[in-house]
Amino acid sequence: MPELTMYQVDAFTNALFRGNPAAVLVLDDWLPEAIMQNIAAENNLAETAFVRPNGGGWDLRWFTPVHEAPFCGHATLATSHVLAHEMGIDGQLVFETQVGTLRVDRSNDGYRLDFPNFPPDILSEIPVPLRAIFGPGEVKAFRNFENMFVELADERAVVNFVPDLPAILKLDPLSLVITARGDEHDFVSRYFAPLAGIPEDPVTGSIHATLVPYWAQKLGKTNLSAFQRSSRGGHLLCELKGDRVLLSGSAVTFMKAQIYLP
Repeated sequence: MPELTMYQVDAFTNALFRGNPAAVLVLDDWLPEAIMQNIAAENNLAETAFVRPNGGGWDLRWFTPVHEAPFCGHATLATSHVLAHEMGIDGQLVFETQVGTLRVDRSNDGYRLDFPNFPPDILSEIPVPLRAIFGPGEVKAFRNFENMFVELADERAVVNFVPDLPAILKLDPLSLVITARGDEHDFVSRYFAPLAGIPEDPVTGSIHATLVPYWAQKLGKTNLSAFQRSSRGGHLLCELKGDRVLLSGSAVTFMKAQIYLP
């Protein structure tokens, strides 16, 4: 029976049981796709990351409990933490992914992630499924290639929002992000992805590749502090730098385990 080492890491936090947990497996080569999907389903975390060396760096893939994801920030941070902290790999980490090359460096705040900038596509017409969620009043909405975003009035509205998951499913193939100006941070957000088997994601790095350029333009600044207002919570230091978005955060190892495959 094949045996593999798997780590579980809490990302975008410096304390256990906060931030967003991700599983990480460092492989010599990809497992069959069905096996990777089954491992992710068995873990039942927002993401399980699989990484392999490619000669000059690393190939990185992410799986939710129900499908492969095109982009994931917190599992990239978790993978970087495993490679650097658990396996002792020095220097910049370079990952080849579905959304291009991602680079991660150690920083004073833990790790700095260099992501693509996916500018917001502002919606002039609000889709019917979004109207069903937020009602007939004014809705400030924008989107990117995988999510719908809605700006709410203030942080309290983000905290008090009760997601109608069946209604959010009707945004298919998109998931939903809500955001607002923060009280103690520049902006806050929450993320709901029931199509991916994630009712609410605790802390989501990938959505900030669009939230950062959106709020940078609104607030007239390129360095921002963000907080994801889930029950676990997570803090991200953000910088808009041309066509890149830089995110800084910490990570903590929760578990190292052996898993057994058929």
